[in-house]
Amino acid sequence: MADAAENLTPEQTERLIHFQELTGIEDIDRCRQTLQRHNWDMEVAVQNTISEQEGRPSVFNPPPPPEPRAPQMDLSPNDQRVFTVQSRQPQGLVQWGYFVISFPFRFMYTTLLDIIRFAFQLFRPDPRRNVTDPVGDVERFITNYNEKYGTDHPVFYQGSYSQALNDAKRELRFLLVYLHGQDHQDTDTFCRRTLGDQQIINFVNTSMLFWACDTNSPEGYRVSQALRENTYPFLALVVLRENRMTVVARIEGAIEGRDLIQRLESVMSDNESSIVAARAEREERSFNQSLRQQQDEAYQQSLLADQEKERKKREEKEREQQEEERLKKLKEDHSKMLEEREQRKEQLRCDIPEEPPADSPDCVAVVLKLPDGTRIGRRFLKTQSLKYLYYFTFCHEKCPDDFHIVTNFPRRTLPCEPTDETPEPITFEEAQLGKNELLFVQDNEA
Repeated sequence: MADAAENLTPEQTERLIHFQELTGIEDIDRCRQTLQRHNWDMEVAVQNTISEQEGRPSVFNPPPPPEPRAPQMDLSPNDQRVFTVQSRQPQGLVQWGYFVISFPFRFMYTTLLDIIRFAFQLFRPDPRRNVTDPVGDVERFITNYNEKYGTDHPVFYQGSYSQALNDAKRELRFLLVYLHGQDHQDTDTFCRRTLGDQQIINFVNTSMLFWACDTNSPEGYRVSQALRENTYPFLALVVLRENRMTVVARIEGAIEGRDLIQRLESVMSDNESSIVAARAEREERSFNQSLRQQQDEAYQQSLLADQEKERKKREEKEREQQEEERLKKLKEDHSKMLEEREQRKEQLRCDIPEEPPADSPDCVAVVLKLPDGTRIGRRFLKTQSLKYLYYFTFCHEKCPDDFHIVTNFPRRTLPCEPTDETPEPITFEEAQLGKNELLFVQDNEA
């Protein structure tokens, strides 16, 4: 339970426990995933889970993805081309007779249908005003169109009107919008003859995006309200111009395939310059962005190089300061050592007993040869410790700092220096030194 409740708020943890109690699901991870899938809506999650346990269909419908924002539109520019195609007049006695006989029935049908729709809207709002699934509306139209008229038609854009506008704007392409009025008398002929024309199919597929929808669907009705068409079939040609998607042509009525191609080519030729200008503007903007990015990268590299130089200079200066401080400390330590050494020598000189007279029977005359060849001598009593010989030698200005005193023959090192273990070395007599001795000072650092 602790692992499942990790990173959950106290409220979510409480809902998780309550959901598990209501549904009887022992797997706590499954409970958490179910609640997350239902956006932590306890009522919907419990109802859906119980429906699934009883074998009924799910009642949960996740919200559709948000509709992309449509770009700015110019629906009525001053130079908009409007083409209105009149319906074909009956020709011959038979067609005129059929037209006259069927006219009352068509009039009654359309009038009655309009009255029913008007009355229906008085008691219930038009459901087409609520656009909940624009992509689904388009997909259902394409499916119904293919079932009724076949698949010989330009490629329909499978997305919402806003998505088609955004793609046309991004790709700098013309967008041909077709609003399908299924109740209009010319719709079937237009779909079968015009949109089914192979020349139209090739031309539209290679020159533009093609979006279509039924005006009886919420998405088609929304676009119909925006474009305000007068009759069907209705086509609108949209292109990016002056940073806005502009309806540059409106074609209303049942138009033949050849005429449609001629009029579309004429309008596209007149507005090709706007696409060229937009493409040039984008290329210039892209170039400027690329140039600015390269300049920023060069600046960053230069800045990093300067920072690296500054860092190395700072580190070098710090090393020099550290070296100066080290040398200064060594010099201070050396001076302090020399000072302490001189103080110790002064103290040791005071500790050395007075030199006995030469005619003393216990006198030992010692001559010391220093490493540089200097000879020094002094008399000691044979009962005195060898430490005084060490003190005498150490206090001489030409004596090395670290030394031993050795005999010549047999060669041996005299234990002269006092240590913590032997603070009082042996006497001259114990060291078996005669009345006159020549000793050597050995520099241990040489």
